[in-house]
Amino acid sequence: MADLNNILIFVKVAQFESITRAARSLGMTISMVSRRLAGLESELGVSLLRRTTRRVTLTAQGREYLSQCQEPLNLLQEAEQVLTQRQKQPEGLLRITAPAMLGQKPFLDFISSFLKDHAGIRVDLVITTLVLDLVAENIDVAIRFGELHDSSVVAKRLGKTVFYLVAAPEYLKARTLPAEPADLRSHDCVMLFARNNERDWDLISGRRKVTVNVSGRVATRDITSVTTFVHGGHGIGLLPSTYCDEAIAKGKLIRLLPKWAPSPLPAFAVYPSRKFLPSRLSVFLEALANWKSPIWIKD
Repeated sequence: MADLNNILIFVKVAQFESITRAARSLGMTISMVSRRLAGLESELGVSLLRRTTRRVTLTAQGREYLSQCQEPLNLLQEAEQVLTQRQKQPEGLLRITAPAMLGQKPFLDFISSFLKDHAGIRVDLVITTLVLDLVAENIDVAIRFGELHDSSVVAKRLGKTVFYLVAAPEYLKARTLPAEPADLRSHDCVMLFARNNERDWDLISGRRKVTVNVSGRVATRDITSVTTFVHGGHGIGLLPSTYCDEAIAKGKLIRLLPKWAPSPLPAFAVYPSRKFLPSRLSVFLEALANWKSPIWIKD
């Protein structure tokens, strides 16, 4: 099969009846256009053009070949225009994956609002505790927390999650408040992603860092449940500051060990490539960056 680029060059020369003008239109040198035409004729085994000092005309075979080539080329150009237009218009299927801690009403309300603002976009939302392979699973964008180690993806930082140690006044009645991180071992704790209702909490204060093994009667897989059980007086929990600032101000929660906290957890929007982003992904990334998340705060 002949090279499509050579066919396009032939069509341009035929339309302009000039190698010089065709070369100018294509942004190529005259010698390059001439070589590509000669290569096409050699490949087809026919003479397509008659060249004179003043103009270029088609041979009989050239006219027949041109009539056969123009329609497929027009179809290819139309297909390209359709794709280009789709790049400009935010439409089509957007596959999103997010961790379980986002599978709650605030994030779902954000997705709902986004869909209402962009009627041409469809969303396939995968809420999971697994870290999915974006390419293998055909995922457009993932929301991830923590430091990233995959250099093959593009990561757009959304903010960071700052955690406080908090408890309800009801839980703290008749209990000694912890004075040091080690004191947490003697308290009931409400944990996220625990194993056998135990887990390690890594806490820092300036340059000091400690790991405390905590336990309790309640462990769960989402931050909303942790919040509910902490407010219910079931123990000390680590909550995002955005989840408890107001409650602390109103006295509904008490912040404990204020000098100690986990390292802030960065939040990212991760996607496979930065080249030729479809407009549906571009508008989603912009909306996500502007969303006032209850999970993370802007850096």
